[in-house]
Amino acid sequence: MCHTLRMESPEYALMDEVEERMWWYRALHARIGDTLASARGRVLDAGCGTGGLLTRLRGRPGIELFGLEYANEAARRAAVKSGAIIVRGSINALPFSDGSFAAVVSADVLCHGAVDPATALAELHRVLAPGGLLVLNMPSYQWLMSVHDHQVHNVRRTTAGRLHRDLDAAGFEQVQTRYWNTLLLPLMILQRKVLARRNDGETMSDVAAFPPIIDATFHALTELERYLDLKLPAGGSILATARKPAAQS
Repeated sequence: MCHTLRMESPEYALMDEVEERMWWYRALHARIGDTLASARGRVLDAGCGTGGLLTRLRGRPGIELFGLEYANEAARRAAVKSGAIIVRGSINALPFSDGSFAAVVSADVLCHGAVDPATALAELHRVLAPGGLLVLNMPSYQWLMSVHDHQVHNVRRTTAGRLHRDLDAAGFEQVQTRYWNTLLLPLMILQRKVLARRNDGETMSDVAAFPPIIDATFHALTELERYLDLKLPAGGSILATARKPAAQS
């Protein structure tokens, strides 16, 4: 087992403060929301952090929202913000019975140093009902590791092909993986590899409140990419959907 699931406490506060308005979180939550458009029943956000996605999904008809979060501080913030049922626990050993959920979302969790990806995927498969939907988001390319990754103890980034193979190996079917945040990838590379380094040699997290005009521009580019449904061979993140095989008759 890897080290305990955790991140730096100031980063929780930062994420909690900006995730409802920062372009990145809004873009991520919109894309996940699209994949859940037809979801009905119990929906789990496995690794819900401070509850931004659950808050975005609140009020959708026909679904009952649950969150799983290991860190007490983040779980507390998520419960207050979203009003969802938040359970403390690890994605490596989900505290739910087999077949509990019609859909499970896990956004940027399998990249964490305390998560064993194969074990976590097996657990996500177990708690899904037959035919249930899995939605994953993962950061792409190991060479794009950032200060924020280190602050939240992420140790792995991946590729669309590798994530597809991992989902196949875990027993999922109808697997689809696609890159997104493609139009801003050049700026991500510039920010993370050049601009984030300060004069004293230290680096800064790239999670922050952006000036309104920049935030609006970045969000508009992600929305353009989403509206055009662009399927491009590279991007800063990977969105995957898959299903647990339906019960055999």
